Amino acid sequence: MFTVDEFEAVAQRKLDPVYYDYIAGGSRDEVTVRANLDGFGRLSLLPRVLRGSAQRDLAATLFGARSSMPILISPTAFHRLVCTEGELATARAAARADTIMIASMASTVAVGEVAAAARAAAPADHEPTLWFQLYLQPDLDDTTALIARATKAGCKALVVTVDSPVLGANERNHRNRFHDLPPGMACENLRNLRGDEPGHVRQIAMSPELSWDHIDWLREHTELPVLLKGVLHPEDARIAVDHGVSGLLLSNHGGRQLDTVPATIDLLPEFVAAVGGRVPLLLDGGVRRGTDVVKALALGAVAVGVGRPIVWGLAAGGEDGATRVLELLRDELDHTVALCGARGLADLTPDLVRPAAGSRR
Repeated sequence: MFTVDEFEAVAQRKLDPVYYDYIAGGSRDEVTVRANLDGFGRLSLLPRVLRGSAQRDLAATLFGARSSMPILISPTAFHRLVCTEGELATARAAARADTIMIASMASTVAVGEVAAAARAAAPADHEPTLWFQLYLQPDLDDTTALIARATKAGCKALVVTVDSPVLGANERNHRNRFHDLPPGMACENLRNLRGDEPGHVRQIAMSPELSWDHIDWLREHTELPVLLKGVLHPEDARIAVDHGVSGLLLSNHGGRQLDTVPATIDLLPEFVAAVGGRVPLLLDGGVRRGTDVVKALALGAVAVGVGRPIVWGLAAGGEDGATRVLELLRDELDHTVALCGARGLADLTPDLVRPAAGSRR
């Protein structure tokens, strides 16, 4: 297989249709799911010439951690739905590709085991980097326990999802009556959160009452960098920086929360202006090609995340499939950087990106 889309096609053939719909689908009419993909197509690349290099530097350093490329694994839930080893295979793929994995709070493997799998797969002289995606829980004791677990596992940052005051309305799931994991699977990060509940798996609670005060509380209760994932309004980006967050992951949850919000690539220039370089900006949503990565980096992102493509890789070929997806994207990124006349990521500047012909941007 030579493209991410080919991995999705194989995954669709192999998976239970209910599980495929869960992964592929979004909220309501899935306008935002399509917009994320279409947004990159509305942009063209305008390359420079006669200033490249035989070898391109693709490495990125994020919050003190080096990644061999600016393509990270964004958090996605329930990997054991598509692969027996689940997030263990994902962690090994990330380690083999020498990139950062953001472990989902809704993982079907506990974060400590995920971290151990990554360390076992990494070269002996290299410490893999794992971040932890966190939903702030209204019961702050639960949140404290989750922070402790992520920290003990060796996670180097907390990525706090803030776009989920309530659960998005996925109509594919409703039609399929898919509302819970099958027997034998659970959100393992929520097992045994409290000492008086041995074996019990708590539910992820979403609360519209969460506020900026909770972000302040979180920063007081961890020494890890805190990134916010799901801020979409530029004014909220400014507020986030004022509250001392370490970074922002510009994300619309893959179109799985509020439908009809813009594609993240459409919002990126406004976010760059709002943040003014005070914190790093990352982006996910619709990244399927190396050209997508270059467009996002040129417009001001320091890295991009991929979610569904990794799950398609897992479904199609387990750990090897996920690794292949990452290496495909790396190869495409390197090829695109070369064709843009760049020597590395530092040469990817906004002047390389233009609205495509006929675009109303």
